Amino acid sequence: MIRMRTFIATMLIGVYAFAGLQAQELNCMIQFNTQKLAGSDKKVFETLQNAIYEFVNNRKWTNHVFKQEERIECTMLITINERLSSDEFKGTMNVVIRRPVFNAAYNSVLLNTIDKNIQFNYVENQPLDYSDGNFTSNITSLLAYYSYTVLGFYFDSFTPSGGTPYFEKAQEIVNSAQNSNYPGWKAFDSDKNRYWIVNNYLNPANSALRDFAYRYHRLGLDQMYEKVDQGRSMVTEGLESLRTLYNAKPNLYALQLILDAKRDEFVNIYADQRVAPMDKTNVSNLLKEIDPANSSKYQVIVDSK
Repeated sequence: MIRMRTFIATMLIGVYAFAGLQAQELNCMIQFNTQKLAGSDKKVFETLQNAIYEFVNNRKWTNHVFKQEERIECTMLITINERLSSDEFKGTMNVVIRRPVFNAAYNSVLLNTIDKNIQFNYVENQPLDYSDGNFTSNITSLLAYYSYTVLGFYFDSFTPSGGTPYFEKAQEIVNSAQNSNYPGWKAFDSDKNRYWIVNNYLNPANSALRDFAYRYHRLGLDQMYEKVDQGRSMVTEGLESLRTLYNAKPNLYALQLILDAKRDEFVNIYADQRVAPMDKTNVSNLLKEIDPANSSKYQVIVDSK
């Protein structure tokens, strides 16, 4: 009996270890906000929320092996503003990506953006079918696009231009959606949409975006636990690359996305008492230059003692 119990325990450990090795890449929280649909039957959104959770988190998006604890943390908050028909919905999606910082008790936000052009059809219990390169439905194309975009941002922060394969996958989805009538996929729809995110990141002329991601996170934040000054110096170099890009393309959409995600973190890094006053002034001026609409926020850096 003891041998049998030992055998079963060993088998269970093996199963759990195998499951851990096979863990999918994303650990994404899916949320729906339907407060604007007063009086409407909302049961369909419970079903859809579960279906989206399974679609995003249980699908294998890469060839990499992730342990359970290594899964990428993200959030997709879908707000439904209108029910256009019994099975057609319109709203927004807030996508947030978080990355662990080495030996730190917090995660750094890589992206925090709101897609204002979410529109899709869905019938309750409808399967969410998807295959790369094909536009099957707008809801699955949206989910796949943002899943690959999450991976692009994440891998860029660990390896120079490491996210390229995933931005290219997202671009394939954009291309396959060009003949659809859904908003957000075409260059002429807006200068701030899904098309432009991947276009900005895959354009060699915008290589400073990729340089910033790696230098700021891997060479900067990840080093600050043991070498604070050296890590902060790399963070500053990353910001300098953004200033160069801003001087060439002040209205670049992807640059604005970085600033929106990182603004508070920039302030926290340089408001540290250990930063020399001259460095505080220089960085504050740099940030005011590339993010003039939020200059008052960066004054906190100079005022900190």
